[in-house]
Amino acid sequence: MRFVPRPNFWNLTLAALETVFAQFEIDLLKQKFAAQNEFLVVENLLGPETLQPLLARLPQLRPSVHRNYLPKHKKGGSVSRFMLDRMAPAFESLYTLPEFTQGLSYITGRSLLPCPGDDPHTYALYCYTEPGDHIGWHYDTSYYRGLRYTVLLGLVDRSSSRLEYQLCRDDPERETESLSLALAPGMLVVFNGDKLYHRVTPLGQGEERIVLTMEYVTDARMSATRRFISNMKDSIAYFGFRDAFQGRR
Repeated sequence: MRFVPRPNFWNLTLAALETVFAQFEIDLLKQKFAAQNEFLVVENLLGPETLQPLLARLPQLRPSVHRNYLPKHKKGGSVSRFMLDRMAPAFESLYTLPEFTQGLSYITGRSLLPCPGDDPHTYALYCYTEPGDHIGWHYDTSYYRGLRYTVLLGLVDRSSSRLEYQLCRDDPERETESLSLALAPGMLVVFNGDKLYHRVTPLGQGEERIVLTMEYVTDARMSATRRFISNMKDSIAYFGFRDAFQGRR
C-alpha cells in the first residue's frame, strides 16, 4: 500500500501512516485485528510533530466543552463535530483523509464510509478534566443499518485513567480476556463498536485525559426513528440538546 504525499500540513500524517504500516506490515495489523475479534491497538501512530495541528486547537476549544453527568455511568466533557468544524477544521481534515480511511478499511476488511453530516458523533473530543470523570461499561451500539467502527486517537494523557476492555465477550466459543491500556498521545485504537465491551476508569485529582473519537460505518443509512434516538442519546450523554439537534445549522 502506497500513500501519495499532499502539499499541506498532513504530509507529516501521511508519512507517519506510511512508516507505521511499513514497520508493522499492514497485513500483520489486519491479521491481528481479526484475531482479536475486531480490535487493534497501534502504538505511536502519530508523533508529537504530527499531533501538533490538533493539540494547538485544544486551548480555544476548552470553553466549548459540554459537561455531562449520568449517575453511576458517566461523567465528563465532550465537543461535537459541529463545534470542531466551526473552530478546529484540522479534525475534519484527519477524519476525511483518504489515505487514513483507506488504511482503516484495509485493516478492518470493510469498505468504511464516513457518517452523514448530521451526526454530531462523527468525530468528537472526549475531555476528562475533573476528578472522577469516567464512563462505565458499554458497547458502542450502532443505530446505522451497517456496522459501526470506533477509532480512538490519544491526544493528551496526564492521568491514571485506563481504557479497560473485554475481548471475545460476545463469542461463546472463546474465553473472555480482560485487558487495560493507557491511551497515550499518538496511539490509535480501532474496534467494532458492537463487539468490544469497554469502559474508562475514573480520573484522579489534578489529571487530564483528552481523546479524539471517530466513527465509520459500512452503511450510512439510518431510519428517522433511530436518528431521533441517537440524537437524544448524544444530547443527554454528550453534547447537549442545542448542539445535538441544531449544531449543523
